[in-house]
Order: sequence, then C-alpha cells, then structure tokens
Amino acid sequence: MGPIIQIGHLTVDGKKEFTSNVPQFGLGTFLMSEPGECFQAVLTALELGYRHIDTAMAYENEHEVGEAIAEAISRGIITRDELFVTTKLRQPHALGFEAAMQRCQESLKNLKLEFIDLYLVHAPPKNQEHRAPTWKGMEECLRNGWTKAIGVSNYGAHHLDNMRSYAKLLPAVNQIEVHPWLQRTALRAATESIGATVMAYSPLARGHKVDDPKLAKIASDIGCTPAQLAIKWCLDNGCITVPKSSNASRIEENLSSLEVKLEGHLDLFRELEENYISGWDPTSEA
Repeated sequence: MGPIIQIGHLTVDGKKEFTSNVPQFGLGTFLMSEPGECFQAVLTALELGYRHIDTAMAYENEHEVGEAIAEAISRGIITRDELFVTTKLRQPHALGFEAAMQRCQESLKNLKLEFIDLYLVHAPPKNQEHRAPTWKGMEECLRNGWTKAIGVSNYGAHHLDNMRSYAKLLPAVNQIEVHPWLQRTALRAATESIGATVMAYSPLARGHKVDDPKLAKIASDIGCTPAQLAIKWCLDNGCITVPKSSNASRIEENLSSLEVKLEGHLDLFRELEENYISGWDPTSEA
C-alpha cells in the first residue's frame, strides 16, 4: 500500500476540516482508451497492492475503473474502505453550481460508487465568471457526502490566491505536473500555503525524459531504474504521486519505487531542473 498522508481543507479562518487519509502512491489512468485496457491495468494494480486510483471524466474510462474495482471487491482483493478513488470535473463541464453537482453524480454512476474519495476541478474554468459558482458546487458535493474531499488540478498560484475571495473551504489538493525536470518549487509552496497537498501527475514527464543520462547515472549509483528514481523523488518531496502505466511489469516496477532510498543524492536533482512541461499546462493562463 505504501505511505499514507492526511489531506484536508482550510477554512477562511484557518481551521482544518473534512480530513482524509490518502495513499500517497497510486495509479494514473490517463490515455487508457483501448477497450479493456484500463480495466486490466486497474485490476492488476489492485492485485499488486495499489490502493489509490486516479481517473477523470475526460479520460472516458471511469466505467472501466468502476468495473475493475467491483471485480476486485467481489474477489476479496480489496474492500471499499481500503481504496481511495480520485476523479475530476472536466474543464468544459465546469460551468457553475448545478453543473458541478450534475457531473459529480454522473461520475458516481460511471464508477458505480456511493462516494468519491477526492473530486477535483480538472483545470480553471475558461470563463472566469464560472470559477466561483463551480467551486461552490464542489463544496455542495462535499457537504452532500458525494465526495470525501475536493480540490483542483492545473491551478497556478494566482488561481489559488483568487480562490480565497470566494471559497468557504480551500482545496485539499492541487494536482499538477511535477517531476525532476519540472520541480515547480514556487507553485508547490503556493499550494501548501493554502493548506493543500500537491498531487504530481506525469512524474516521468510522459516518458520523455527516462533516457536522461544524468538521471541514469543517479539511478545506477543508487541501484534502481530511472523511472523508479523519478517517482521516488516526487514522493520524497511530499507529493501524492500517480504514475500511469497499463503494462503489468511497469505497474509492478513503479510500485517498487517505494523501496528506493535517495539519501545523499537529493542535491544531484537540482541539476535536472529545466522547466520542462511535457503536456497540457493551464497553470499560467489568466
């Protein structure tokens, strides 16, 4: 299962509410679109000991995640209480209060779950007038018990700061791209300043950087794979981390990153920073 960390929401007067325990390491399911691919990946991960699954309505695979969870529960691999499920409100669906609640219910139906553990706004709504009412809808989903925690994804520091003007509860999580080549020290600090925890997606930069010779040298010195090294760097920096893979051996290899020890090598990671964004990045948008 790996380490467990606690997340929660700061109120405007600085109190922490609606706390949840989160497995810090999980499986991402982005780009698992082939029929059966996501189902098998999630089932394999759960069999190996993963207890956190990250999906999104935009990935169009919530139903396969739900089917794999149901299969794992029926086979006695897990119980619902042992599992943490994250999903997200699509940016084009983030149109206000009612839309947020409607889409949350749709995700619950897709996943065949009674509640979601963490529900995120996938990116800042394009129309700035929709941001406050969308978040109020997220807060209502939380109050209704449809989700145990709420948060955001792809929010920049200015987006987070603006939330102070309309949020009763600040986000528990900001899910952003973070890895050794995009360390985002300032954005991670801004996330933590509002009481939120960073969730790192694409910890392997979508595979673009696994052949980096500097990373390979550190991995060789430590005795692990470059992929395990990049994942463990995210974990050791306090991020919830959800590497994506549908390959069974890679799913197992990624899990073994929890055993990697970086002591004495952390300073070497500073040389890898190059502000490398591997994909979509709304964090700098208005």
